[in-house]
Amino acid sequence: MDLTAITAVVAAISGIFVGWSGRARAIQQEIKNDAQSGGALHSDVEYIKRGVDDIRIEQRTQGKRIDDLAERVTRVEESSKQAHKRIDRLDAVPRQERED
Repeated sequence: MDLTAITAVVAAISGIFVGWSGRARAIQQEIKNDAQSGGALHSDVEYIKRGVDDIRIEQRTQGKRIDDLAERVTRVEESSKQAHKRIDRLDAVPRQERED
């Protein structure tokens, strides 16, 4: 073999080796980037889950407040109705009888 052929073979083998190691490094970098992206995505999803849970808790609390308020309004309406009945009875009695 002459020197040119040996140089060509060595160059081809070293080219294959450099290409292979470069591709391996690129694959490792892609894996690292994917892992970072996956971790960031996972933490974002967890943050959203916590926010949704907080909203649900707040919604339940608001629902309870509304139920309590509706119950109080009902009681006030009943009391007002009774008061109006008493006032109507007083209006039906002549004024002189009330003053005696």
